[in-house]
Amino acid sequence: MKRTLNINIGNSLIHIEEDAYEMLTGYLNEIKSHFAKNADDFEIVTDIENRIAEMFAEILSAQHKAAISITDVQQVITQMGTVRDFESSEDEEHPFSMPYSQGIKRLYRDTEKGMVAGVCAGLGHYLNIEERWIRLFALLSTLVGGAGFIAYLVMWIIVPRAQTRSEKMYMKGEAINLQGFIRNFQEEMENSNLLRRSGGIIAEFADWFGRFINGTGKVIFKITAGFIILMSSGMLLAAIVTLASFLGVFDYAGNEIFPLSMVNDSYVSLLLLSAFVVIAVPLLALILFSIRVAFNGRQIHKNVSFGLLILWLAGIATGVFFIAKTSTEFKEHTEITKVSNLKSYPVYTLDLDNSRVFSKEDSLLYHINNENSKGWVILDEREGPFGKPDDVRIYIERSLDATNSVTQNFASHGKTFDAALKNAQSIRYDFQQKDSVLTFGPKLRLTNQAKWRNQEVKLIVRVPVGTHLIINRDLDHYLAGYRSWNCGDSHEGDFVEWIMTENGLKCKNELKEEDHQDQ
Repeated sequence: MKRTLNINIGNSLIHIEEDAYEMLTGYLNEIKSHFAKNADDFEIVTDIENRIAEMFAEILSAQHKAAISITDVQQVITQMGTVRDFESSEDEEHPFSMPYSQGIKRLYRDTEKGMVAGVCAGLGHYLNIEERWIRLFALLSTLVGGAGFIAYLVMWIIVPRAQTRSEKMYMKGEAINLQGFIRNFQEEMENSNLLRRSGGIIAEFADWFGRFINGTGKVIFKITAGFIILMSSGMLLAAIVTLASFLGVFDYAGNEIFPLSMVNDSYVSLLLLSAFVVIAVPLLALILFSIRVAFNGRQIHKNVSFGLLILWLAGIATGVFFIAKTSTEFKEHTEITKVSNLKSYPVYTLDLDNSRVFSKEDSLLYHINNENSKGWVILDEREGPFGKPDDVRIYIERSLDATNSVTQNFASHGKTFDAALKNAQSIRYDFQQKDSVLTFGPKLRLTNQAKWRNQEVKLIVRVPVGTHLIINRDLDHYLAGYRSWNCGDSHEGDFVEWIMTENGLKCKNELKEEDHQDQ
């Protein structure tokens, strides 16, 4: 059994074998002798000892052993380099001009080069971009929407400041060895001299603002994080309730509203689940991050983060797949035309009937019966965020053969021509003539539980020249090319009178004004 010792190096207690300790002592004595001529030798040697202590701790943890062996010390010396290697390089050229040896990069704030908190300078080191371009981007994003300022404050709190020499070397991606330490020390001395020469009120303000951020600013961010937790949790709960409603947990026909009304029943549930995942995963990630900020919690485990990312990407991929599949249901287009003659009258009244007639199928779907719906009048809602797109258009044209007629054109899309034809045949539209009154329905209806495939109804009313049309203002939403507010001074009442002329439909008041001007 080899004799072991307990030593204190870099403020860390290390268990080391005796022969390994002798080799380490000789190595450290060489380093101390080399830097003895430097006024800041203690700081350099302390930084080197701290790095060696970190490497010993990593070895003990990785190999699951209790003591450092001579092999471990040799490995550390090989990685750090010896004084003889450093002196030979120093003889050839000044160490400050030696090329950098690349190491592992970590994100830190560079307060020595930073103008405020060193966030932009630290990002510049990490991304290999000059800090002035990072600062310019941060300034522009702050001026445009304020996002740059918020991101800067968040990174000020989250990203640690490079304090030790090892952290500064990690920040720049320098190899952690003797050459790297002396190079970093020389650069630090140069930068500190520049800082002392520049000084000024900006540095003082940055120092005060830094203390504010680390004190009062942290409290503000904790309160903000708590507010974000409450808001995100509420939104996540709302998403869960909405998903349950659409999946039929509650007595709610969510699949009947647009745009879900265009999705086939065979995969609407999967599409809803994918949409829920795409919305819920970012909310959950925001909640977990805010909890960490508010309560100084531990960082989310990488497996959890990767799991959420994979789940979110799977939700996006599933949603894109079914959206693309739904889009194939609109490849073909078909139209059906029906022409009907109208009873001839010199004056027609065009009216809108918002009441809806329910079929037996509708009554079963909406649970309508004589007991609970007696005396009800159901009105169609054409507006709303989830209403279907406008599907009824009315055109009024001059008849070329002096007959009165209405042409109903039913159009639809489908995956195939037969499917499009079937979808067009499923259209039901309420139009009727009662004496001289032409009544139009506000929307078309679909029978046989047909899905929305951009079904449309186009009505063309043709009347001879001289026919008077008294049009309800409510039809403005459906008329193509005519609006009641264009009809002279006719701003009162629910109806506006128009007259068919050789040049098309004209407002009666407009014709009176033209006749008055001619006289």
